[in-house]
Order: sequence, then structure tokens, then C-alpha cells
Amino acid sequence: MRIGIDTGGTFTDFVLLQREQGLVHKAPSTPGDPLAAILRGLGELCPQGLDGAEVVHGTTVGTNAFLTRSGARVALVTTAGFEDVLFIGRQTRRHLFALEPTRAPELLPRHQVVGVAERVRADGSVLLPLAEDELARVRREVQALQPEAVAVCLLHAYANQAHEQALARILGDLGAPVYLSSRVLPEIREYERTCATVLNAYLAPVLERYLADWSGALPQVPLFIQQSNGGFLPARKAWAWGLATLLSGPAGGVAGAFKVGRDLDSPRLLTLDMGGTSADVALLDGELPFTHEHTLEGYPLGLPVLDIHTVGAGGGSIVWRDRGGALRVGPQSAGADPGPVCYGRGEQLTVTDAQLFLGRLLPQTFLGGRMALDEAATRRAVARLAAHFSATPEELCGAVIRAAKSTMAKALQAVSLERGYDPRDFTLLSFGGAGGLHVCELARELGIRRILVPAQAGVLSALGMARSGLRRDFSRTLLLSGPELTFPRLQQARDSLQREALEELAADGYPREALTAAASLELRYAGQSHTLNVPLTPHFQDDFHRRHRLLYGHDFSDRLLEGVVLRLALQAPPPADSTPTLSPLRGGRAPDLPRRHRVWLPQGWEEAPVLYRPDLEPGFPVQGPALVVEDFATILVSEGFRGAITPQGHLILS
Repeated sequence: MRIGIDTGGTFTDFVLLQREQGLVHKAPSTPGDPLAAILRGLGELCPQGLDGAEVVHGTTVGTNAFLTRSGARVALVTTAGFEDVLFIGRQTRRHLFALEPTRAPELLPRHQVVGVAERVRADGSVLLPLAEDELARVRREVQALQPEAVAVCLLHAYANQAHEQALARILGDLGAPVYLSSRVLPEIREYERTCATVLNAYLAPVLERYLADWSGALPQVPLFIQQSNGGFLPARKAWAWGLATLLSGPAGGVAGAFKVGRDLDSPRLLTLDMGGTSADVALLDGELPFTHEHTLEGYPLGLPVLDIHTVGAGGGSIVWRDRGGALRVGPQSAGADPGPVCYGRGEQLTVTDAQLFLGRLLPQTFLGGRMALDEAATRRAVARLAAHFSATPEELCGAVIRAAKSTMAKALQAVSLERGYDPRDFTLLSFGGAGGLHVCELARELGIRRILVPAQAGVLSALGMARSGLRRDFSRTLLLSGPELTFPRLQQARDSLQREALEELAADGYPREALTAAASLELRYAGQSHTLNVPLTPHFQDDFHRRHRLLYGHDFSDRLLEGVVLRLALQAPPPADSTPTLSPLRGGRAPDLPRRHRVWLPQGWEEAPVLYRPDLEPGFPVQGPALVVEDFATILVSEGFRGAITPQGHLILS
């Protein structure tokens, strides 16, 4: 028995997979203590206990610690003269034309940086040795800072890690974990490597405390933590890689969407995951999309993560009026506490409130009927804000929906049109509790003709976690060009890196025969700074020119190429490749639903058919306008869209 758990900002999702059947469940999140919602949900899901179960968990603990700057107290040890690398950064501006540009809050103050008199050249040779008295001085200064974690990032440590290892030995008994850049991100680019190492040190102690609480509450349950790369790590190892968990929830959703598309032979997907706090979009062109350039508030992660674009357009996104009197939606969210007005505690109008007012949410099915919605409070809140805009309540709520849709449409264009892909060539796959309410109008705006809404779309991220497997990523800096950049030379480097990686994982108890390896290469034209990633095959140079042409409209096939970084992904397959039939915890009993419901559509109020999705047989025709409802999601099928239920229970519209 495997359980996938996705902790979101508004709800915590559960998917339980067994050989013959599966259960889905959803519970309100508890932001102050995420484990409380998980333990309550597990108690409801498995009242008989968790014997024989293992858990794959996507957590926001690291993300929240980063966003609220509540991570560990970190001391950074770096080469003398480079103490300001983290603060200078790349000198790029997030908003190019802002008259008063701002920077994200710093992870640590300047006085917590300790310079070390040492120097290694780019080829790994030692220019200035690290003396014993220098080691002793650094130890005294770091000890005086009383850090909770230490990040060590020395110049060119990717080429020679001896000095970093010496510092690790001298600092190892200070009572704080020591993280080395040559271990976290052994790659060129000092700023990126410093950011990754500091971020990992900043988040790892927070994750370690959280996992300690887990093991105290559920000591006998094997726990795995979902990573940002779509795979998971055992909890006993994951705490040391806090950096790798920052996108674990959205990554589980994209991995789940990829498996759904593969099962239906639909490899080209634009995915939309709209939950209570945000909307996450991604483009899948036959494979999972990865990037090594993802940033959070300007801080690059460096590690390979699923290429996901996030915007503040969730069901809980707050509606507000700016200083110029314009209507704005998000990015602030009401979250789970206090939540939207209709949850009974919030006072600020949200997208969910607008959907409820317009008749697109049915209280009988919200959270399986276990959560009452305060329709009267919603109507009062809508009337108050509508008066400020001199608009009718329907006009206000319609404008809120259009504003949220516009934000998500721009996000979908950012991962498609802005990268050389025509969204009309893709299927729009929508999931998350709120995605189905917007998917038809988003498809119409982008010219997408095919929509796929998976079965149990409201908990697809948790399902993706339950169906995932172990994954570890390794890398090595090459800097090969000219006659040295040959496929046999790259094969030798790959084989060497693979031997080291397999030895490390074997020490963790993973048999070599259970792991598959995939290698790729970061390439660039000589004289360029940035790289493109291509699979490591005998045709890697042609693949690079083709990819460069796709992204930028041109290539330089006669120009010298440089191989910068070799990457290796080791993966273990998931325990099973098929998913049993999933049903809500309450057994799938149909609620008492009206046959038709009053819904606000662009042409005004209209009585639309109400279809209960679990009751729809394969092949059942669906034609808009209609509401297709289930326990954890609602789909608004707009006029002009029609489709049917597949044998797997998915809904395909066109």
C-alpha cells in the first residue's frame, strides 16, 4: 500500500493505492503545523492503521521557510575576496523598467560570511595552499557566529574539492551540519553554486526538524520525500537536500500529468494545475521538461527541476482594488486560514467566492460535502465590493474570473509561444481543484482544440507522487571543446560519473540492477555564456544546433562547440505502472444533486445540466454548457465544447 500526500497552501491531498482499489481524500491544510492536517487525514483515510504502507510526500516546508525567511542561521565560508558574490549576484533586474527596483530579502547578513585565504585555479591546480593556521582561524570565526548550518563554497571547488573537504573536517564537530558546494552543485558559475549551497544549508535544518516530527508521530511508516525533479528520496537522505524539495508539490502534478498523457498516447501536453493558492503550468513535448535555470525570488536553484511556471492565480487569490481604482486579482492568497469568504472565516473576496456566486460551485459536492460553504456571506462580500466599482455583482464576479483567466493565459503563453511552440499543437490538460472551472475558456482564448481533464483531477499531484520512483541527479563540469569534444571522450566521462553515482546509491541500499541511467550534456557555442541541454547521443552536436534553431530562430553550424557540464540521472521504476480505480473516501455515493443548476454564463443566467462524474459511464457524451461535478473538482463545460468519458474515466473535450 502506497500513499501519496501533497501539502498545498489551502488543502492537503491524499491518494491511497492498493493492488485492487484506490482511495482519494482531501483535508484543509494547517499552515502553522502542516503535520496536523496530514495526521488527521491519514486517520480518516486509514482508520485501521498504516501497517504495510509507505508514504511519498510532497511538502511545502522548505518553500514556506524560504518565502518567510525563517530558515536556519547560516555561516558562509568562501574564498577571500569573494565574500560579496552572494550579494552582488548577476546584477539583473527582475522588472527592467521599474523606477525603484527592489531586491529579494537576503538569506543571511554580510557579517556571517567568512573569507578563507586559499586559491584554486580553474584547472584544479592550487595557486594558494590552505594553511593549518588559516583553518584554525576560520574555525574560531565560524564558531563565534554560532550557526545552525555552514555552507562552504570555494572558488573552482568543482575542479578540486580538497580545500572544501579540509574545511569540512575542521568544522565538522561544531554541532552544525556542513554543506560543500563540490557536493551540492559541482559546476562552474560561482554565483549559482554559492546560491545553491547557501539555500541548501538554509533549508536543510528546517526540513530535518519537520522529518523528525514525522518519525516521532509515525515511526514505523517508510517515508519518501518528493523532489523537484519528479522523483523521490528516502526521508533519511532527503533532509540533507532541502534545496531539492522546493517544487515538490507542482513536480508531482506534472509527473502525474505525464503518466496520464502517456497512458492515452497524448505526449504533447500543456498542463494547468490550479489549486487554492497558485496556478502552475508546464509544456510537455513527449517528455518531462527539465531546467537548470529555475529561480526563486532571483535566487537560482542550480539543480535540475521540472520546468514549471507559477503564477498567483489560485482559487484563494484575493480580489482587491489598487491605488488607481483598478480591479486586481492575486497574487496574494487567502490560503487555508482564513480562506475565502465562503469558508466562513475570511473577509476578503477571492476567485472561489466569485465562482460560487456565479453558480459554478455546488455546496453539496465541495470537499465531498464535508465542508459547508457560506453562500450568504459570499453574497454580502460581493455586494460590498461591487458597490466600490459601481458594478452589478455579476459584472464584478465576471471580471474577477476574466482577470484570473488572463493571468493563467499569459503563463501558458510563456511556456509555449515565448519558447517557439504553438499552443494549438498541444492538448490542454487541466487538474487541481479549480482548474476545470477555467479550462474551456483558456482553451478558447489560446486556440487549443483539445482538452483533457483526468479522473480525480483534484488530487492528481498526490497521485503523481504515489506513482513516482526514486531519482538522483549527478553532474560533473567538463569544459571540453574542439578536438576534445568527441562522443568517445564523453562516454568515458559518463562511465566514470556513473560508477561513482552507483557506488553512492549502493551504499544507501539501492541495488545497481534496479536503476536506469540517462545522461545529457550542457553545450554552448564558443564565446557564449549560457548553455542548452541535449541528450548524450552520437548526434549530440546536431541535436544542439536543432534545439538552438528552435528556441532562437537561428544556429551557427560552423561554430566551435563547448561541452560544459555532463549530467546523469539515475532512476528506479515505480512499484506498479497501472493505477487502480480511485474512489472518494466516502465510497463514491452520489450526493443529492439537482438535474439542472442556475449558472452565470457570458450571455447571462442559464439553467445548465449537472452531471455527477463518478456516475458517467465510458462513452457518455458531454456537451456544454454543463457542470460536471465530483468531490474534489468541478468542470464548467462552456458552450461550443463537447466530448466524452474515456474507458479510464478521463474527460476529453474539443
